[in-house]
Order: sequence, then C-alpha cells, then structure tokens
Amino acid sequence: MLYNIMQQFIPQLDKALKQPLPGLDAQLKLAHGTRKGLYGHPKDARTAAVLALFFPKEDDWHLALIQRAAHEKGHHAGQISFPGGRHEASDPDFRHTALRETEEEIGVKAIKISILGDLSSLYIPVSNFLVHPFVGYVDFAPDFQPEPSEVAQVLELPFSEFLADQAIGKTTLELPNQMKIKDVPHFNVKNHIIWGATAMMLSELVTVAQSIRQYIPSR
Repeated sequence: MLYNIMQQFIPQLDKALKQPLPGLDAQLKLAHGTRKGLYGHPKDARTAAVLALFFPKEDDWHLALIQRAAHEKGHHAGQISFPGGRHEASDPDFRHTALRETEEEIGVKAIKISILGDLSSLYIPVSNFLVHPFVGYVDFAPDFQPEPSEVAQVLELPFSEFLADQAIGKTTLELPNQMKIKDVPHFNVKNHIIWGATAMMLSELVTVAQSIRQYIPSR
C-alpha cells in the first residue's frame, strides 16, 4: 500500500504543477513583514534558477536542500536553500541553469533528473536576484557530492514533514552581521530552520502538494 502511494506521488505532482499556481498568495504565507509590499522587481535584477529535487528514501519522498558554506561570499552564506545559482549567458534557458547548478553543487547528474514543472518566480531584494524555481525528481537515492567551496552539507528532508502544521512557526534570527530579525516565519524540519526566499518558494510547493496530500506517505 505504501509503495503504491509513493509510486503515485510523482505523476500526481506533475499534474498539479500544470494547474494554475497559487503564486504570491502562497509565497507570502512564509514572508517576513518587511517583504510584504515588495511585489515587483527592477529592470536591472540579475537572474538565477534553483531546483526542488525530490528523491525516494525510507518509504518517503525527500527533498534535497543545501546549507551554504559559511565562508561563501554573498548575503546567503550559511543559510539553507535549494541548489541553484546565477543564470549564465551560456545557459539556453533557466531550466538548464537549475540543472547545471544542481549538478555542480551537489553532484547529481543533470541527465538523471526529470523536470516536472516550475513554480512562481520570486525576487530577492537583498541580493537583487529574480529567482526561477523548478521542481524535479530522480527515482533513486543519490550519492550526494557537495561542492565544498559552496556547500557545507546536503540536507535530506522528508517532504511529508513540511506539510505538518507544527512545521511552520516564527522565531528570532541572528544574522552573521549580528543583526537580529524578530518574528521570522520559517519551516522547522529535523531541527533545520528554513526561512526567507527558500521558505517562500517551499510554501508555494507545499500549497500545490496539499491538493494531492493523499499520495504523500504520512509519518
């Protein structure tokens, strides 16, 4: 029975992603108050793409997220995010960017990944990036090979736990520059705090998945 449910999840998610996306309304559920009202993006915004990668493990579908290296340059050092990065001129499209960056950062070959669809783009003011998120999967548990200059560790998190009511909360965060942010909405899964743009993108993915919850193994 559990095997059958797992087998049906990917085709059902594929169908759900082809329906109109919940978009901004879903993203704002996990947005800090300072983000609300920032709906557009400037013409000079840089572009990037990330990948929400599903894979099977221990009778559940997991997501691969990364904790960025603490020494990495930029505003997101040490934070948890999806694998991904800047769109390069040599990339034919944003999908290619997401796949290329995923292979470079966590060692999963792009040729092995099947893309199901995309989520709504999201502008990140602090780094001036317009991010294009994609959703994909592999039908095996990868042997992750994190790129040490960019990735401190790969997090293998059960997707079912993101759908639990207790996974969402608010907290006070202290950033590397010693600045504190109060009342930060976040996902807490396996004691990993996921906030900011990644949480907003995850919020839309979780909202999409709520419509096919019967195909997600419960824990």
